[in-house]
Amino acid sequence: METTVKKVEIPKESRYRRAKTWQIGAFALNNSATNIFLYLMMFVSYYATGVVGLGTVIVSTLITMSRIWDGVTDPIIGLWIDKTDGKFGKFRPFMILGWVVMTIITLLMFFTTHLVPQNLRLIYFILLYLVYIVGYTFQTACTKAGQTVLTNDPQQRPLFSTFDMSYTSLLFAGAAVYVSNYMVPKHGGFTESFFHEFVITVVIIAGIMTALAVIGLWEKDRTENFGTGGVQQQIKLKDMFNIIKGNRPLQMLIVAASTDKLAATVSSNSIVMVMLFGIVIGDFGVFGSISAITMIPVLILIQIGTRYARKFGSKKALVVSTWMCIALYTAMFLLLWLGDPTQIRMTDMNAMSIAFISLYILATGVRNVSGGIVIPMIPDITDYEVYKNDLYAPGVMGTIFSFVDKMISSLGQTVIGILLAYIGFKEVFPSVDTPPSTAIFWVTMFLFVGMMILGWVASLIAMKFYELDDKRMAEIQTELADRRDAKKAAAEQ
Repeated sequence: METTVKKVEIPKESRYRRAKTWQIGAFALNNSATNIFLYLMMFVSYYATGVVGLGTVIVSTLITMSRIWDGVTDPIIGLWIDKTDGKFGKFRPFMILGWVVMTIITLLMFFTTHLVPQNLRLIYFILLYLVYIVGYTFQTACTKAGQTVLTNDPQQRPLFSTFDMSYTSLLFAGAAVYVSNYMVPKHGGFTESFFHEFVITVVIIAGIMTALAVIGLWEKDRTENFGTGGVQQQIKLKDMFNIIKGNRPLQMLIVAASTDKLAATVSSNSIVMVMLFGIVIGDFGVFGSISAITMIPVLILIQIGTRYARKFGSKKALVVSTWMCIALYTAMFLLLWLGDPTQIRMTDMNAMSIAFISLYILATGVRNVSGGIVIPMIPDITDYEVYKNDLYAPGVMGTIFSFVDKMISSLGQTVIGILLAYIGFKEVFPSVDTPPSTAIFWVTMFLFVGMMILGWVASLIAMKFYELDDKRMAEIQTELADRRDAKKAAAEQ
């Protein structure tokens, strides 16, 4: 039953449990550690087919089906996290265990699968891959859930996104250079030695990042910081369904984030990039060049966006950045439709090139802010559940969110496949050698721009029913602070 709380003034800073800036920056590396493993596994199909000798269809099917296993394990592991409260806290054991499991599995996978007898390789590979996903979920679940103990200041929580999005941008840009400019030339392609060095490098870097993340959370990962402090209500399986049913902010955030994720999965798909740059624009090299120059502007826009979120609240930042995304993507569509996209070249800075590159950089940066600001909103809905039902379930909350998000976003490839089949590409996908046509242009525009705008419209509608703005969160945190004080006073009597 929901507790009635009278309107209060925004609480003084002393009522908040704040973290030091370095602690937030260090903990954000937990997401970077798992992203490094994620980047490694983007190449697993090359190892499975080129080194191990498994078929491309089998490997593609396995990787697609693994998303279902990934989604199913999310709530189970979230429930396990919520039941944990030991000497080393709630989250740190799962962060360490996640890195250990992924390290062992990736070393076994890339060093031994090709040595297993031929008739057992597929089963061996599948078993390792499924265990890897469990380890991956152990650590990723803590990224969302651990923020609840790190800080409960609505103005400080968006700072996590500043670090996280900056790390992610630098990580993937650096990793692309590392693989394409260093590793591939050194090893002559995706060879056995390539994967051996790649795995060892990933394991070491991810281990360092995980250690720093654990240190960042060390001081905060304690019982007194779980919910309203003290003994917590035990989470049961049925509570997961009750949370989804009764937590309106969770429902609305899932709608906003999952529709955006589905749209982004489609819009940024490599096939769509080939169609946009290789066919509509007519020079796929523009994609590589424009991607390289977006990094610094994107980092600057991330700083601006998260500062805005810290000042005005995450909800308002999400709404404002979403409207900006709609405007920028609409402008890109009009430019490509009414202008001549074949004039866009990095070697010829004509008006068309300058306009498209400027819009693309701005749109990419603002889109990163819109997508990244969701993560610090998850601890807000976790605190709302504590306020409403006195139920502290950060693990379940984060993994419920992930489960729905993964299931919906996995439809991205299906959307692309259906639309391309409709215009005649039933056997093979369009390539840079495919001649341009009106049908390709409009399908490309829908996949690149239309899907994103539909996702953003859904987000704006969902945010109309999302009550957790900065003022509402201040009220909730005041009430939770009063409850913690009451529990502490009762325990001292």
